[in-house]
This record gives sequence, structure tokens and C-alpha cells, in this order.
Amino acid sequence: MAKFFDSLQNTVLAGFGLLVVFILVTRGISMDHNWFAFVFRWLHVLSGVMWIGLLYYFNFVQIPSMPKIPDDQKPAVSKVIAPQALWWFRYAALSTLVTGLILAAMNKYLIGALTLGITSGLTKDLAIGIGMWLGLIMAYNVWMVIWPNQQKALGLVEADADTKKQAAATAKLFSRINTMLSVPMLFAMVSAQNIF
Repeated sequence: MAKFFDSLQNTVLAGFGLLVVFILVTRGISMDHNWFAFVFRWLHVLSGVMWIGLLYYFNFVQIPSMPKIPDDQKPAVSKVIAPQALWWFRYAALSTLVTGLILAAMNKYLIGALTLGITSGLTKDLAIGIGMWLGLIMAYNVWMVIWPNQQKALGLVEADADTKKQAAATAKLFSRINTMLSVPMLFAMVSAQNIF
């Protein structure tokens, strides 16, 4: 049994297998709008957990730990762990963004949310809209600021020592900005579904 879980692929497939069993036992598939909206909400949350989980890993674990790691061991993080984590980080951000926009369109609140409730007059659209705009800003930061600077800082693209240092500082700053924005973003997203 333990050998089975040595494989991440087996573990993930087993998770989806359990999901299928759960759906069959609860007779949870109705193939209507509500079912597909639920599936996209679930995918949105699953992607968001990966994205924000990695954001928190970088800010609460990796960045604070790097000064404590001996110089000869740092390449293990910067050349192996960080590039892999950044790949999942970027694509989890993209998946969160895409599934969220699809979900909003399916449930007919995309325009109301993007206009912060101005077109609909709904407080719920204002709340989810604030969350969406914060998420859009955060995704922009991931793809257009953090990732290009991390490529330089990690030596994935050529850069001189000064450029690497500045790129690392910029990536860290925008990662911290995203951590700050994640708090009201998550509150806005959850409050729109549960308070309004």
C-alpha cells in the first residue's frame, strides 16, 4: 500500500477515483446547469487552493528559510524545487482565473462583478467583483512580474549579478503584495457566496 502512494500520479488518480465513488453513491450527477456550475466552482476552488497554497509556501516557508540554508545547498532549492513550484504556481493561477471567469459567465454575474455591481446594483456583485479584480491583479503579478523576475533571479535566463539581485527583490516584493491582496480577495470571494 505504501508503495502505491510513492507515486504522486497514483495518489491523484486515487483521489479522483474516490471522487467518482462519492458521486455515484450520492447520485450527484444531474447533467444540468447547476451541476456544471458546481463542477466549475469546485475546479476554481481546487485551483485556488494550489495557487494560494504555493503563494503561502513561498512567503511563509521558502523565502524565510533561504538565509538559513548553507550556500552549497541553495542550488537544490533554486535549481530544482523553485522552478517546479513556480510552474505549478503559474498554472494554478491561470486555472483559477479561467475557471472563475467561466463560473461567473455561467451564473450570469460576470459583467455585474467586473463592473463592481454598478450595472446590477447588487452588493453580492460588488463583493465578488472586488475579489475578482484582486485575483486578476494577482494573476497579472504572477505572470508579468514575479515569473519574469524569478527567471532572472534563478538563472533560468541569462542575467548579470546585479540584475539577478534586483530581479529577486522585485519578485519578492510582488509576491508579498500578492500575499497581502490574498487576504481581502479570499474574504470577498467567500463573503459573496455566504453573506450577500
